[in-house]
Amino acid sequence: MSDSITRTHAGDLAVGVADLGVLTGPVGSISTRALGSCIGLTIYDPELQVGGLLHYMLPQPRTREEALQSPAMYAISGLPALFRGVLDLGAVRERLIVCVAGASEMLDREGGFSIGRRNRLILRKLLWKNGIALQAEDTGGTEVRQLSLELSTGQVLVRTRSEERVLWPR
Repeated sequence: MSDSITRTHAGDLAVGVADLGVLTGPVGSISTRALGSCIGLTIYDPELQVGGLLHYMLPQPRTREEALQSPAMYAISGLPALFRGVLDLGAVRERLIVCVAGASEMLDREGGFSIGRRNRLILRKLLWKNGIALQAEDTGGTEVRQLSLELSTGQVLVRTRSEERVLWPR
């Protein structure tokens, strides 16, 4: 698998569509925009102030080669890469705080493709299969979201066109 993780030790990190990044604190933030049917997933170790964010587009690729070329594009390959990225920086699995936003159905209101719903389902399946609890989520609906994680506090913010709210801690 190609190593497409952006790692940084200071400052702010912007994660694009079909991308992921990890950041070590205590200062800085990691964020992404344009979460429509895509999923934005943050993970954070509060003791080490290490965090990561994945912005994946689709549940799974059609071929293994697609996953190898763009692992962050898919839940099935992006989630393991994100977890490996923060664990490689010293994060402890049992301390991780996991939050998610996105998975709207704005492009497919009749439900034909249901990409947002399919993205949510595979995420839940992968987390359940690996014994990982989801602490907070803001998914579904029809709005585009932005998601950010502040490393000094672990605060996860979700922004839409009409509001900004703290997703974690509640």
